[in-house]
Amino acid sequence: MQITVNGDPHETGPNTTLAAFLTQLNLSAERIAVEINLTVIHREDYHSTLLHPGDQIEIISFIGGGEHAD
Repeated sequence: MQITVNGDPHETGPNTTLAAFLTQLNLSAERIAVEINLTVIHREDYHSTLLHPGDQIEIISFIGGGEHAD
């Protein structure tokens, strides 16, 4: 089935969970936030959230670094 991730088309199999899809992308759930069809998905729901054809997924990666402002 086809879904869109950050504006790019992706193919995944039927009955794919969000957690499984993130594993396919080699992404660690601890350092990202995910939105499906404008709804933020809580990390504890990644394993129970099934993807559907046409889903619009946005993945935001958290990147550490920078200076601490005093």
